[in-house]
Amino acid sequence: MSADAVNAGKIDTTIEEQPSYAEKIWKDRKAKWNGSRMIVLLISLLAIGLSVFHIYTAGFGTLPSWEQRSIHVLWAMLLIFLLFPFRKGKSFGIIDVVVVLLTVATAGYMIGQAEAIQSRQGNINSTDMLFGSLFIALVLEATRRTNGILMAGIGVFFLVYTMFGQFFPGALAHPGIRYEKMVDHMFSGTLGIFSEPIYVSSTVLILFVIFGSFLMRSGGGQFFTDAAFGLLGNKTGGPALSSVGSSALVATITGNGAANAAITGSFTIPLMKKLGYNKKFSAAVEAVASQGGQIMPPIMGASVFIMAETVGIPYIQLVLFALIPAVIYFFIAGMVVYFHAKRMKMAGIPKEQLPDFRIVLLKQGYLFLPILLIIGLMIYGFSPMKAGFYAVIATIVLSWIRKATRMNLLDILAALESGARSALTVIAACATAGIIVGSVSLTGLGITFSRFVIDVAGQNLLLLLILVAAASIIMGMGMPTVSAYVILAVLGAPALIELGVNVVAAHMFVFYFGVLSGLTPPVAITAYTTAGIAGADPFKTALYSMKIGLGGFFVPFIFAYNPVLLMQGGSTGEIILAIGSAFISCVFFAAALEAYLFGELGSFKRSISILAAIFLVMPGVYGDIAGLALAIGLVVWQWRLRKTSMEEAKKII
Repeated sequence: MSADAVNAGKIDTTIEEQPSYAEKIWKDRKAKWNGSRMIVLLISLLAIGLSVFHIYTAGFGTLPSWEQRSIHVLWAMLLIFLLFPFRKGKSFGIIDVVVVLLTVATAGYMIGQAEAIQSRQGNINSTDMLFGSLFIALVLEATRRTNGILMAGIGVFFLVYTMFGQFFPGALAHPGIRYEKMVDHMFSGTLGIFSEPIYVSSTVLILFVIFGSFLMRSGGGQFFTDAAFGLLGNKTGGPALSSVGSSALVATITGNGAANAAITGSFTIPLMKKLGYNKKFSAAVEAVASQGGQIMPPIMGASVFIMAETVGIPYIQLVLFALIPAVIYFFIAGMVVYFHAKRMKMAGIPKEQLPDFRIVLLKQGYLFLPILLIIGLMIYGFSPMKAGFYAVIATIVLSWIRKATRMNLLDILAALESGARSALTVIAACATAGIIVGSVSLTGLGITFSRFVIDVAGQNLLLLLILVAAASIIMGMGMPTVSAYVILAVLGAPALIELGVNVVAAHMFVFYFGVLSGLTPPVAITAYTTAGIAGADPFKTALYSMKIGLGGFFVPFIFAYNPVLLMQGGSTGEIILAIGSAFISCVFFAAALEAYLFGELGSFKRSISILAAIFLVMPGVYGDIAGLALAIGLVVWQWRLRKTSMEEAKKII
């Protein structure tokens, strides 16, 4: 089916915003104030308060470290226990009431005794032990409710490992840690639950989630979508290419592949199906683009902030290093979509049915300015917190330029509430990740695990990369990318670094595979989300998503061996050569995946195409020469065949 099948008139690219509790209360203000309505109001006020607290501390200075982090976690947990019942899908019950009361009591003790608790670190008393134990249990329960039993179970496993290491086999064994010491380490200092993940979560991460909420509420998501459709919609494979572009841009704001798939997929998937793309393909394209938004600068979801702290590199510099691999990922996905459309003879959408790209830029382009402001401020030397603070203010002010995007008081309250609620899952995951970090630091597991996997790999870097990639995918299944990255950063990355992989490349490697777990069966959350929207088979959609996004599985191995793509090492000439050969490689890699390059490719030609792609990304000039020779030979061969077939067709006519 061609684009003529689309109904006349402009296509509808509207992104629907879910109303917040604040909006529901205001719009239904004549309703009776019963108990349920009071709880809704309480939740709304708590969420708004959490956002206001973090915006204020970002702009005017944070509290002392332990207090800032503990308030952040406790406030989030109270919201979690009010929003997520003990049993999923059930109403608020007696267990939830008890848990909320315990959380309030714990918060009262921790905030009221903050200085005393920290002064007793290393020699905690019985009351600290009681509330410390209760706090750890509440963190795990909050994680279970928001992230599922798997993530909470991993937290429990590491606690058990900390205390009973003497019963573990071989190299994993350690003498075991007393319960009192374990609680002290996890609770009263900044090396356990309140370690690096919660430090980033309580300062930068939540602020950028709030910023994303404001940007979406002001129409930023709509601008990205309209711009992508206006620019790419009329090209061959236009609807699918537009989906790749818009979903990538929106996902870098939301930082969550599955959530983004639900937001943009609600109109991109039906549109692709309407134009003749099958259900599986439509769902897979959206899944690849949505999940890949987490690796696309400038915001890259949330993990990049933790990575910057872990690696010790400024955020803005790390974003620059990540740019080329991210562009390669989307370029490969775009080329696969393009070749698929050419092979299936799919047309784009007529221009008259699309947003006008120039008008979109003219009328809505100012909505992109807050992102440019973040980049500019950090280049100038501002901290990510300050940059995020000013970006939130700028988003509100810029929204007033046009009536269509103007944020009123209710919109601001809704954005504050939405931002806090969107951050809850990640905050809980970071708190449990802190348990894992604390366990690793107490037991020395990081060094032990690194030695273990290196011994298994037999000092073979390729085998080690494959093992770490597999571990990263397994670890990332069913949990937020930020959680998977934190675990892998302390377990997998050190092993890669020990065998000579560049530090940035090692951390990017585990990060990429943690992201890609959202496309990988059996727990491909993002692919399953898009399959549900498309009405496609979830497992088949996940497999097809892996095919379209295969470049994402390919790219980390490239920069692990050749960190020049991350702008690590090498002269300017070497970097330019590596980037150029990588992009040419992408074309032939995509051609091999879709069996198309100026016409159908048989098995032999696909083999040539994949060999050309591999040679082009191998370090060294000889690989480039061999790859380029194969690539040119295949292009000439295919071009001549196409020219001959066109001449024969003319003779018949």
